[in-house]
Amino acid sequence: MSTDLKYLALTAILTASLWIPYVVCQVMTNGALTPPNYIDPTPRPLPLWGKRADRAYINAVETFAPFAAMVIVVHLAGKADAMTAFWAMSFFWLRLAHAVVYLLGIPYVRTVIFTLGYVAVVGMFREIIR
Repeated sequence: MSTDLKYLALTAILTASLWIPYVVCQVMTNGALTPPNYIDPTPRPLPLWGKRADRAYINAVETFAPFAAMVIVVHLAGKADAMTAFWAMSFFWLRLAHAVVYLLGIPYVRTVIFTLGYVAVVGMFREIIR
């Protein structure tokens, strides 16, 4: 397996797991869901860290598709190399850092990390079109 695909898999499991802090916050704050919660989708009140956990998860889902598409195109085009591996590794570690910084509520750093993640996707795109 190429490094690109390895980091695609790691990013997928990270993204798939980021719902956990949100659900933990929901249960800690509001208890388990009851039948009326399944009927009324109105969000229950949460502390700020729970709201940030939800947004971190949603943001990870939103950014996963372009990254995954780039890695798959790199793989199918036979263009995987040290540079695409660098971009894939960078994206994964930046997304992990983004989730931590988002959960902790650290301002400004989150935006810088998000932007660098975008740069990693653009870097992979550049390698594809070269």
